[in-house]
Amino acid sequence: MSFDGHYPGWRFLRIPSLSTILANDLAIDLGTANTLVFVRGRGIVVNEPSIVAINKNTGEVEAVGKEAKEMLGRTPGNIVAIKPMRDGVIADFKVTERMLSYFIRKACKRRMFLHPRIVIAVPSEISQVERRAVTDSAYRAGASEVHLMEQAMAAAIGAGLPISEPIGNMVVDIGGGTTDIAVISLNGIVYSRSLRMAGNQMDEAITNYVKRKYNLLIGERTAEQIKIEIGSAYPLEKPRTMEIRGRNLVEGVPKAITVDDGEVRESLAECVSTIVNAIRAALERTPPELSADISDRGILLTGGGALLANLDKRIRDETGLPVSIADNPLCSVALGVGKMLGNFTLLRKVSVD
Repeated sequence: MSFDGHYPGWRFLRIPSLSTILANDLAIDLGTANTLVFVRGRGIVVNEPSIVAINKNTGEVEAVGKEAKEMLGRTPGNIVAIKPMRDGVIADFKVTERMLSYFIRKACKRRMFLHPRIVIAVPSEISQVERRAVTDSAYRAGASEVHLMEQAMAAAIGAGLPISEPIGNMVVDIGGGTTDIAVISLNGIVYSRSLRMAGNQMDEAITNYVKRKYNLLIGERTAEQIKIEIGSAYPLEKPRTMEIRGRNLVEGVPKAITVDDGEVRESLAECVSTIVNAIRAALERTPPELSADISDRGILLTGGGALLANLDKRIRDETGLPVSIADNPLCSVALGVGKMLGNFTLLRKVSVD
């Protein structure tokens, strides 16, 4: 059977346009703890720790992401595991560039002959210099265009808040390095605050508490595990305990102890209070009309820190407002910037570049 244009089924075949075949736009949540990459048409394809393991002797990258995190605290002398992001901004420009290149290649697979347009979420209060560092890193990693948008705005969009309507929406995005608080209405941010108090600072607080109380030195991964398993911001219904292992600072030998949720809550008290006080300050600075909306609609929590047990109850008690957690708090920012890939008109309204 020849395909001369008279084949009856030929007219039903749809040939995608070249731009559709070659669509390569990316959205990136460049986080202190994790980096997520959203590919247009495919969703989130990369969700890995923002860590790079480098060989000090050769300067070569040994591992990135999950593999590099497994090396934390376990590397030989010639390999160092680096976290290039600190407090939501770039602390090591060259390592960030290499990490971004790796994640972009992984997301695009064999389509890197095209330079992608990239949208990146950043904290609301980063400086012009820090914005430039993020933009330059993305261009060096292979981007053709780079757009920046605030994390809180991205989180609100990703969580499905009606940001385009003339009503007040309050979102609190608690990430690894920063907590971003924003009141949004009519595609704009009425009030925003970026707080350098989030998941990583909670881990440090747990590490310092255990060191001070038990003379036991624990690693970053252990502190994070304690926070996830028995950490809380408000008393739990059922007490929890956890056995942890570390090095005794007095005897210099490995030792195991058991800690309970009350001790972990005590260690996190200052971190949680700082976040709650910042939320209250934001409410005090919100215009009356929008405050009325927020009192009806409540506060939305996103980010990994939103998963701290009973944090929503603590905020509810302190503010008297309804508090809810996003359906997918860990991915809200990435989903938000991802939605911008299909709406560059809206992106131009909410971008910060």
